[in-house]
Amino acid sequence: MAGCVCIVDYGGQFTKVIDRRIRELCVETVVVGREHNAKDLAQYGALVLSGSPDSVTSENVTQNDRDIFALGIPILGICYGMQLMNFIYGGSVGAKSIREDGQDSISITLEHSKLFHGLSTSEKVLLTHGDSVDELAEGFTATAKSKNEIVVAIENLEANLYGVQFHPEVDLTENGQKIFENFLFRISGLTKNFSLEDREQIAIQHIQELVGDNHVLVLVSGGVDSSVCAALVAKALSHDKIHCIHIDNGFMRKDESKLVMKALGALGIQIHHVDAAETFYQTSLGPENPLRLDQTIAPEDKRRIIGDTFMRVAEESIKGFNLEVATTFLAQGTLRPDLIESAGFVSKSAAVIKTHHNDTAMVRALRDAGRVLEPLSDYHKDEVRVLGELLGLPKEMVWRQPFPGPGLAVRCLCSDGTSNNIEIAATVEKLEQFASIGKGISSHILPVNSVGVQGDGRTYGYAVVLSQDYQSVDEIDWNHLFDLAKEIPMKLHKVNRVVFAFGGRITEQPEVVKTLMDKSVLSQLRDADYEVNSVLATDKLTSKISQMPVILIPVSFDRNQQHRSIVLRPFVTNDFMTGVPAIPGTERLPLSSLSKMIEGIQSNVENISRVLIDLTCKPPGTTEWE
Repeated sequence: MAGCVCIVDYGGQFTKVIDRRIRELCVETVVVGREHNAKDLAQYGALVLSGSPDSVTSENVTQNDRDIFALGIPILGICYGMQLMNFIYGGSVGAKSIREDGQDSISITLEHSKLFHGLSTSEKVLLTHGDSVDELAEGFTATAKSKNEIVVAIENLEANLYGVQFHPEVDLTENGQKIFENFLFRISGLTKNFSLEDREQIAIQHIQELVGDNHVLVLVSGGVDSSVCAALVAKALSHDKIHCIHIDNGFMRKDESKLVMKALGALGIQIHHVDAAETFYQTSLGPENPLRLDQTIAPEDKRRIIGDTFMRVAEESIKGFNLEVATTFLAQGTLRPDLIESAGFVSKSAAVIKTHHNDTAMVRALRDAGRVLEPLSDYHKDEVRVLGELLGLPKEMVWRQPFPGPGLAVRCLCSDGTSNNIEIAATVEKLEQFASIGKGISSHILPVNSVGVQGDGRTYGYAVVLSQDYQSVDEIDWNHLFDLAKEIPMKLHKVNRVVFAFGGRITEQPEVVKTLMDKSVLSQLRDADYEVNSVLATDKLTSKISQMPVILIPVSFDRNQQHRSIVLRPFVTNDFMTGVPAIPGTERLPLSSLSKMIEGIQSNVENISRVLIDLTCKPPGTTEWE
């Protein structure tokens, strides 16, 4: 295994992105938890230590952690990994008065650093930390600092140890891949020995060995992941052993089920269509929470109901095929990010970002019983698209925009009509101290929470809504608004998003509106989603914007309790773990296209108070709002 890199997962949300970045460079990787015996790591050519939601303290640093650094092989510590490195060698780590969250520039202070070879003296990177190095350990040199003069990179040439207090694995670190190249090839002396084609054969072999002569039920939503999963299973197994089902949960896009059946049918895959909408609407969590799904407002409860109901419907479908349940496998298009964000992969320390519909407690129980087949669980979204083309799927299917399995349900924020007015007032007071917002721009707090990710953990925070008077959207200074969207969450820790509201300056605090996931509300959202996606298609923007969630929020700006608002979330990413908003007025989102979206929603969707656009990077805001 000398040509392989071992990634030690301390619970960071980007662990599998590290894995993917290294594999992109054709170097094989293995991922283990921090509990893995350090002596077993000596066989690898290099180690990478991940980030973590934990803090480095004498209480949680184990002897096994210390033994890792006695192995004498090259080590790259990322965020927590760098702090651990510094701490074990006698330095100190502590929390600063300011967090550093988001993309920012750092200064490389060591001219001949091996890790930063070929990079400029100023680099844009993703910072996500509250703790940082206070006192540098003996033998180490600081090689880079942030704008706040915080040490963000260290190295010890004699011990072959390197650390960075930012994430080189994500897109927001513009030359992160160059840093990995330097570590893998210049420092560790590894060679390229691994490819996507190799992994396809490994996946096919895994399917054949796991399934044997049993039957497989493939759950296809029609999205990229489940479609590639179906194609991979079809390549690995005899078609008479494969049974494909499309379950309509009632939260599909407009005419989505019809499109799914037509597209996959054209591939020669026979699909059984199950209309289970009423079953989903009427299901609850039972004694734990007797509220039906269409009466539930808690995001995690919604996801759990949808995930568990999905699996129960699948079980009933197996019976319809007259198969033996105990010897039938459920195939799912679960990807690496699904498992990472549900704390379901390697580390016991990983913080839950969200519970994925295809990674609920019930699915985990099936996985433990060996009854779930997840042939894509080692892949990220962009890799799945490439694999889909290798398998012969049409480009128009492979490069479709992602759509969550729970569908519109997770893009409909529900509320009982109340909000935490005390917490909102305190956040508003802090917001008013922002001199950089500038004259002519109003700022308010949306009275609802959305999920975000900051410092490797989940946050439920508020969104700041900016507004101003204007005659046309080309008068708006979008670059200034984008700068504010980066700055505000860094200084207001209760805030994880910044949005802009179209329709003129807001003069009063917006109100929360009671909103349940009934058919009329879903119809509102479905129609708004259709208007946006129609413009994306006609203006040929689908491939330029990675994903464009359309979210209904229970907020009124006009004192009408029957009105709600729509948020557009144009998102650009390669890894779907980090990303940036598509800024209006660029080739990704022309102002003419944006205007058509806004006008379409305002003209064709009833009872909409305002249309907003999300200007937040990920992190601190996740792609979805729930």
